[in-house]
Amino acid sequence: MAPPSSSSSASSWVILGSIPRVSNLPADEGDVSVALAAPPRVSILTVSPRVFPARPTPHYFPFVLAADPSGLLLLQANQGCPATREVVDHPGHQSSCWKFSKPHYFVLDAATSSSAFHLPDPSRTNILHQAMLGLLVSPAGAGHFMVAELRPIIGSDKADLLCFSTEVGEWVEKPVHYPLPPRPLAPIGVVSHHGRLWWVDLSWGVIHCDPFADHPVLGFVPFPPDRVLECREGWGVSDNYRCVGVSGGKLRFVDTFMSRRAGGGAPTVSVWTLADPDSNLWALEHEATFADIWADDSYKATGLSRKIPTLATIHPNNPAVVYFFLEEHLFGVDVRARKIVECEIYGLVAPPSLCIASRFVRPWVLPRALSSAGNWSNGLSPAESANARPYQPSPGDYHLVGESRQTFIG
Repeated sequence: MAPPSSSSSASSWVILGSIPRVSNLPADEGDVSVALAAPPRVSILTVSPRVFPARPTPHYFPFVLAADPSGLLLLQANQGCPATREVVDHPGHQSSCWKFSKPHYFVLDAATSSSAFHLPDPSRTNILHQAMLGLLVSPAGAGHFMVAELRPIIGSDKADLLCFSTEVGEWVEKPVHYPLPPRPLAPIGVVSHHGRLWWVDLSWGVIHCDPFADHPVLGFVPFPPDRVLECREGWGVSDNYRCVGVSGGKLRFVDTFMSRRAGGGAPTVSVWTLADPDSNLWALEHEATFADIWADDSYKATGLSRKIPTLATIHPNNPAVVYFFLEEHLFGVDVRARKIVECEIYGLVAPPSLCIASRFVRPWVLPRALSSAGNWSNGLSPAESANARPYQPSPGDYHLVGESRQTFIG
């Protein structure tokens, strides 16, 4: 029997599935619709075939990159195409690569107009990596926003920001100094916080800047020294065990990863806090062993096995509460109290549970228009249950798409 859950009532925030359903919508609903469910159930986004005209597959599917409290959602609609050879311009030289897909990017307004704004293709270059693209609402207000991609040249001190602002109406490249040593990045996503974008590498730390500045300056906040992984350690699986998000108005780093340097210590979940956006120091705020969590009566009541779960997300208002996936369930743990506070079967459109990771859900603090009058669901519909396992995937399915410009010098 699961602990009590508040899923039947409205909530100020939701856990949004990153992969939407693609379906025809009524004419009065526009291109975007969202079925809201209070956590720990998953809210499901639906987009129209105008946004994603092809049939989604485990390789080509729409994907939410960012969910902003304003109601704006940044979505990549990655669709397959015939193989084409593409020339890529680098400073001082050119390279080529083969492209097997054509990405499109949209900013969806789920709060007001239910519309989808198709971002124009940059005229002189391409967006290189979906996990390096972030969304930030303009400080000028009036519904304006910016989408920006960080494009470092690894091994040099150079990078640029490829920026699209609705106030400008076109893509602009801004050169920036790149402050990191020559180590390949493992980008996983971008968080907006304190008027900045924060590019997350779960093995190393976060890069941040204000893309609206005329001359942006990049800063870097490494994880605590004993949490920084070796180069390529954890690649491809780090978001099973780690995430970075905003909770209680501060940036938080949640870690369950057992580094090869841990020496067989007890598996734990820890929550680290960046107290000040201008600081480089993380403070350990909450920590608990899974053994202590499993031993509590609240965990026994769920009927779940004593296995290390997959990390999902952190509560955006309560940094003591962290969510996990295990055995088709999504449950919340109060790390400070070492207790289960919520547990429900989740119903993602995709991927199946063996591919699940933290990037497949987005904590979304809702705008008032949605939280008070949204379409709230009390449970999984039969269609959602059927969609929870739509494919039999092969290795590499549901991957992040993109490339880093790697120019090692010296």
